[in-house]
Amino acid sequence: MKTSQLPRLYLSISELFYELQLPTPLHPLIGLIDYKNEKVRENETIRQFHFDFYSITFKKDFCGLIRYGQGYYEFENGGLLFTGPRQIIFPSECERNTDGYTLFFHADIFNNYPLGNTISKYGFFSYTVCKALSLSDIEKKIVFSIFEALAMELDKKDTFSQDVIVSQIELLLNYSNRFYNRQYMEPKNTHSDLIGKMEAYLDQFFNKDYLLAEGLPTVQQVADHLEVSTRYLNNMLRSITGHNTQYHIHVKLIDKAKVDISTNNNTIAEIAYKLGFKHPQSFSKLFKQKTKQSPIEYRESFQ
Repeated sequence: MKTSQLPRLYLSISELFYELQLPTPLHPLIGLIDYKNEKVRENETIRQFHFDFYSITFKKDFCGLIRYGQGYYEFENGGLLFTGPRQIIFPSECERNTDGYTLFFHADIFNNYPLGNTISKYGFFSYTVCKALSLSDIEKKIVFSIFEALAMELDKKDTFSQDVIVSQIELLLNYSNRFYNRQYMEPKNTHSDLIGKMEAYLDQFFNKDYLLAEGLPTVQQVADHLEVSTRYLNNMLRSITGHNTQYHIHVKLIDKAKVDISTNNNTIAEIAYKLGFKHPQSFSKLFKQKTKQSPIEYRESFQ
């Protein structure tokens, strides 16, 4: 029986840039590719991949399809493409090195900023979006100017650089939100729609007070909310993302934990209880398993 290749996972932007034979990013949590000035060389043995961070791609004139999850991202005369962490992407020969930019950024860069609590509100990072964000000529100029400003700021290293970079990313997101709400079309792909609904449900669960009162969401709760069986949900997620439902619950949990650990002075035990754990040791064990750092080590990295 033929076995399918699991998606390649890139945990850091530096790792991805090394694979693409690009210079090491100037910032560990942000990377920018200028397709006009940089040649991207992808590993042709990798048929699908995902990464532990966000990306925003601006293609100036590209027309075509890029496979994303179980559907496709459609470009018409360029536009913007958004991907969230752990979403499956398939390399496309036809879209390589077309004029434009791709910005990669890890959610950790927002942990000391309000954007850390609001990044999940931007719906265009969801699997449910299947059409690139089309832009008018004026809108393309706006987006292009922000990417240019980011490129210049990444070359600078002073006490204000990160504040400026985060502000520029937020500006790009807010403009994108305006363009997105003008254009957005409902998806027709059932599986992509289901994953989007699951992500929205987990975002709601982890950003409210449900955890303290009810504990961590279970696979059964997620399946019940989506009105499918746990078996169907697990099989569907494995076929598209390579991971089961519990894995996706843990990803959302760790993202929430990172924000809480880095942005408030609560003890690790208090954070663990707030996140629905009866025993703080269980939380610390899971956190270290997923991040390779203990919660205390992670907090100290921001001090």
